[in-house]
Amino acid sequence: MTSRDEGSLAERPAGAPRPASAGTPAEFALALRALRTWSGLTYRQLESKATAHGDTLPASTIATTLGRITLPRERFVEAFTRACGLGDDDVLQWLGARRRLATDDRAPSGDRDDGDSGDAAAPPPVRVPWWRRTAGLVVGAGLGIFGTLGVGSLFDDASPPVAPSAMPVTGVRIPAVGSWARIHPARSPGFCVTEGRDRTGRYKTAVAAQHPCTKAARPRVFLEPVGKDVVQIQWHHPKYGIGCLTVLSKGPGRDLLEPREDCADGNRAQQFRVSSFGPAVAKHFRLRPVSTGRCLSLRDQDVEAGTEVVQGRCSGAADQEFGIEVIPPP
Repeated sequence: MTSRDEGSLAERPAGAPRPASAGTPAEFALALRALRTWSGLTYRQLESKATAHGDTLPASTIATTLGRITLPRERFVEAFTRACGLGDDDVLQWLGARRRLATDDRAPSGDRDDGDSGDAAAPPPVRVPWWRRTAGLVVGAGLGIFGTLGVGSLFDDASPPVAPSAMPVTGVRIPAVGSWARIHPARSPGFCVTEGRDRTGRYKTAVAAQHPCTKAARPRVFLEPVGKDVVQIQWHHPKYGIGCLTVLSKGPGRDLLEPREDCADGNRAQQFRVSSFGPAVAKHFRLRPVSTGRCLSLRDQDVEAGTEVVQGRCSGAADQEFGIEVIPPP
């Protein structure tokens, strides 16, 4: 059997994405994201693959670049497609498609300095994995909360990823390539779902909680569609990297949401179904973990800063409604 690092794209399973049909930078970005899904590799694994090929491609750069709708830099395309397992001929196809779009009057230049160019050229940063930190490192309410990411998923229940072209989120203007966003408890729109800690002290690592948005600058939130009305909620921290909110099923953190490094499109514990709730004009949503079908809410219906986000029985209570605000790329 041909390995993922050898051979031509044509030798791989049918349905592998190709760049030839991309007519706009946004469609090219969508094709790159589909290629990442097809590869079956996480951002961390892609970073390792790129390093093995002699390229520098931080996981944070991959996630940020794929979250844009502008044309990525040529060196990113080359390193990324090679990391996904494509051979030389297929890499050249992707580069050719990128150059075609770059010379099209409709396409903005991907060679301008748009935020991720430094990451692609600089040595990979030395990062301390979040799982080596505890939520005890919180420094006041206004400094952002640095927590932990677990190193392994507690769940083995996986489902095949859905093709990106079938991934709209009803009621939210999220493109198929995903979007940066803020999630607000609907009854307290001044709060954002961000990094916090278990106030009982039983669970020591970082968990999802509500804090004033003005004091929740990090981590940034990225919503990646992984199915019809289903998203993965990624947290991007400038120092500790990328983690995906994961519903905990057992132990002292049961029903809490913890960011974990092992982001995987098929991990149902990292998938959340978005559904409209209440009057359409309100634009409120329920967020339901796919692994359980329950609803996210605020622990004990609390209204204070630091209240943990938990899963529980869907009751229709006000604390189970959330607003989703799509924001521009950083």
